[in-house]
This record gives sequence, C-alpha cells and structure tokens, in this order.
Amino acid sequence: MATKKKGTPPGSHEKAKRGTPAPGKIDVESQQAEARKLALTIANVALEHKALNVEIIDVRGKVDYSDYVIVMSGRSDRQVTALARNIEDAMQRDHGARCSSVEGMPNGTWLLMDYGDVIVHIFHEDTRGYYDLETLWIDAARVSAADS
Repeated sequence: MATKKKGTPPGSHEKAKRGTPAPGKIDVESQQAEARKLALTIANVALEHKALNVEIIDVRGKVDYSDYVIVMSGRSDRQVTALARNIEDAMQRDHGARCSSVEGMPNGTWLLMDYGDVIVHIFHEDTRGYYDLETLWIDAARVSAADS
C-alpha cells in the first residue's frame, strides 16, 4: 500500500501515478511554444524585408541563454541596419514583443538582437561567412520558417 507524505492533499499520489503533469511543466511547455512562435514570427518579418539565408536554430538544451538562435544576412550595411529596425518595429507594434538589447548598430556588419528566448544575428553577407555561427550548432535542429 502506498504511503502518503505528511501534508500531501488526499488523492494527490494517485493523480501523479496517472500521468498528470507536475506543477510547472505546463508552463515550461507553453514558454517553449511561445519562444518557437516568436522565432518564426521574427524570421517571417525578416523574410518580408528581403533578408537572405534565414536560419532558425533550435538550441534548447545546448545553451542556457536562449531557446532559438536566428541567423540571417543582408546585402549591405544599410540593409542589415534596416532589417534590425524593421524587425524591432514590427515585433513591438504587431506582437507586443520588446527587444531588450541591440548590439552592433553603428557599423552594420553584424547586429545582435536579444528577445530573451530568441537571439537574432543579422550579418552583412560577407561577414557571415567569416564567423560561420551555424557550425557552432551543426548538430542542432533547424526550424523552417514555413512552419508558421
């Protein structure tokens, strides 16, 4: 016969045996779903503004600072800067998502945008090849922007 821990509500041990999610598990799953949705939305906004070679990389379980990394390119410094501004404006205006930080804005060869669970890297196409960030997560799953 199963023993009950002191202070455990009646019947709670039976619920756990039947596969009811542990407290907090639903929140983690919904947070991961929101992060995926955010990544897909950012990628689609970038594609609407002519970003090149957009890749969404699922880094869950590989890094502790983010769930998704998005890497994309622009043809010029101006396009790189414009992509960052358009993404930031559209995400805030249409989706209420605020970028907590943007790095690299003055030179426009590599910009990093921090959306918490999603990190966005926007490169000038010549600079992207030099840093080759995609190989850091060569074994990570890729998410297609068409999945939205």
